[in-house]
Amino acid sequence: MQFKHPEFLYALFALIIPILVHLFQLRRFQKVNFTNVQFLKAVTIQTRKSSQIKKWLTLLARLLAMAAIIFAFAQPFLALEEIVGKKSKTVVYLDNSFSMQAKGSKGPLLKRAVQEILSDLPEEETISIFTNTETFVDVSKQDIQNDLLQIEYSSNQLSYSAAYLKAKQLAGTSSETNKRIIMVSDFQQKENAFSIQKDTDTKTHLVQLQPVTRQNIAIDSLYLRHNTNNDLTLNVALSNTDTNAENTSIALYNDDKLIAKTAVSIPENGSAETEFRLDENIKINGRVTIEDPVITFDNSRFFTINAPEKIKVVAINETDDNFIKNIFTSDEFAVQSSSVERLNYNDISNANLVIINEVKQIPVSLINALKPFVDQGGTICFIPATNGDLISYQQFINGYSTQGLSTEITREKKITSINFSHPLYRGVFDKKITNFQYPKVNSYYQANASNIILSFEDNSPFLYKTNNIYVFTSAINQENSNFKNSPLIVPTLYNIGKQSLQLTDISYTIGQINSYDIPIALGQDGILSLVSEQENIIPLQQSFSTKVNITTDEVPTRAGIYSVQDKNNSIQQHVSYNYNSAESDLQYYNLTTTDDYQVSQSVTELFDQIKEETSVNELWKWFVIFALIFLLIEILLLKYLK
Repeated sequence: MQFKHPEFLYALFALIIPILVHLFQLRRFQKVNFTNVQFLKAVTIQTRKSSQIKKWLTLLARLLAMAAIIFAFAQPFLALEEIVGKKSKTVVYLDNSFSMQAKGSKGPLLKRAVQEILSDLPEEETISIFTNTETFVDVSKQDIQNDLLQIEYSSNQLSYSAAYLKAKQLAGTSSETNKRIIMVSDFQQKENAFSIQKDTDTKTHLVQLQPVTRQNIAIDSLYLRHNTNNDLTLNVALSNTDTNAENTSIALYNDDKLIAKTAVSIPENGSAETEFRLDENIKINGRVTIEDPVITFDNSRFFTINAPEKIKVVAINETDDNFIKNIFTSDEFAVQSSSVERLNYNDISNANLVIINEVKQIPVSLINALKPFVDQGGTICFIPATNGDLISYQQFINGYSTQGLSTEITREKKITSINFSHPLYRGVFDKKITNFQYPKVNSYYQANASNIILSFEDNSPFLYKTNNIYVFTSAINQENSNFKNSPLIVPTLYNIGKQSLQLTDISYTIGQINSYDIPIALGQDGILSLVSEQENIIPLQQSFSTKVNITTDEVPTRAGIYSVQDKNNSIQQHVSYNYNSAESDLQYYNLTTTDDYQVSQSVTELFDQIKEETSVNELWKWFVIFALIFLLIEILLLKYLK
C-alpha cells in the first residue's frame, strides 16, 4: 500500500494524547464502612472490572476511528511499484499493408483492429500511433478517430525491425517514463526469421491478428516472350493458396476494351501460367484481371507496350563491322556505321551509343566531340586496335576516368571469369557457369580497373566499365581473338546497346527503385509528370540533350497506367506500375510469448490486460467507512455497555 500524501501519517503520533488522557482520568473508588460488607464488596469488584473494560473498548474504538481518518487524509492506494510516480508513453504500430485485407472472425483484420483501438482506448489517454504511411504523435482518441476510420491499405510495408526501431524513437529515452510498444499486425512471414531488438526499459506487446482463412488467388507477374511459332505472347504467372482454383477466369483488356479471355486451373498451394497472343508493334495499355473476393489488391496487374523506339547507334570503324550490324538489328536499333574519315560529327550528338571499333589513333577532334556526348548521358563502347596509338587511347579515356589503358602485351590469355551480378548481365544467365569454352586473345592492354565485367584467368580485366564508357582491353578481330565466335558477345554488346537508352519495361513495381529513359529533348524549363486518374506526380528526373532519365521509388503509390506528360500536357509515353506481389503469400510467423515480448490475439485482450496492470485502487473511501464504523461502535459502547 502506498500514499499520495504520506505527510499526514505523522498525525498518528497524536493518538498518544487520548491514551494519556485515559490513563490520568482513572477514578479512585472511596471506601465506605458497613457492618456487613461481604456482599457489597463482591459487587464493588465486579462493577470496577466492567467499567475498565468499557473504557478500554471505547478508547480502542476512538483510536481506530481517528487512525482511519488520518489514513483517509493520506489517501492510500494499491498499484504496481514500477508505475508509481512515473509518466507513461505508449506507441502503437498499426500495420496497414495489403495482407491485412484478409478476413478475420469479425471482418477484415485492419478494420477490426481500428474499431478495437477506438473502442478500448480511454478518452483521456494520449498515445503515439503510426502506420506504414502515416505518423501521429501524442494524440488522443478524439484527435485520430477520423484518420483511423479512413485509413487505406498500403503497398509499402515497413519491416518489423524497422517498425520497432521507429516505435522506440517515438517512445523516447527518458528513464522516468514507463515506455510501452504495441505492434498490431498479422505478422506475415518474410524471408528472414522474426527478430526485434531486445530492450529491458520498454515493454513490448505483439498483437497477432489471425485470419479465418488463407485462401487467395493472385496474379504474380507478367512478361513478354516469343513462343515456338515466333508469336509475341503475354505470359501470366498465377499462384493459389489453400483453395480450389479450377477454371479460374482471366481477362485481358486494352484500356477498357476486353480483347481476350481464358480460364486456367491452379493446383492448391501451387502455381500455373497462361498466355495471350499479342500483335507485334501494337501499342497496348493493358490490364489482366481475375476475380477473387478474399484479397483484392492482387486481382489485377497492369502493363504497357509503347510504340517501338529505336536506339541510335553510331559505329566508328577501322575494321570489319558486320558483327555490329548482326547484333544491332534494324527492328530495335538504328545503326550508322562509318570510318573516322567519313564520320559526320553531328550524328554523335543525336546518338545513344557510340562504338569505337579498333580505331588505331583517335583524333583530337573526335575526343573533343565525345566529351559533351558523355556529359549528356551518352554511352561509349571502346574496342582498341592491335598496335594502337596508346597515347591517344589514354588521352581519350583520361578525360572521364583514371582507369585507362597502359602497356600492350603480346601473350595468349583466356577469358575465364564472368561478373554475373553486373547489371549488364541481369536476366541473362539462369545459373552461374564456371566451365565453358573460354574465348582467348593473343595480345591485350594492361589496365587498372575496378568495375570489371569480364576478366582473364589472372583476374585482370578484359571488359570493364568506367563512368559511361565500356572499355575492352583487347582487339576482337579474328586475327587477335575468337571472342566474336563466343556466345558471350551477343548478350554483352546487345545489353550495352539496350542500356544506352533504358526504354520503359512493360511494368514496374511500386516501392522499388525504377529507372527508365524517355527519348525527348526538353527545354531549359521542361519537366515531365506521371499522370493517372488517381495521382499526378513529378518524379525525380534528369534531363539530357536527347533523353530524360526518370527515377521512381516511393512514388507513385497506386497501381495503374500512368501517362508521361510534358508541361503542355502532351503525352509522350505510358508506363505501368504494380503492387509488390510478396503480400499475396499468406504465410505467417508462429509467435509465442518470450522474455522480449508478449503475444496477444486481439487488441481488446491486450488493452484489458494493460488496464488491469496499470490500474490504481484508491482506498481512502474504505478508511472513511471504517472511521464511521468505529465511531458508531464507540457510541454503542457508551450507550449500551453497562
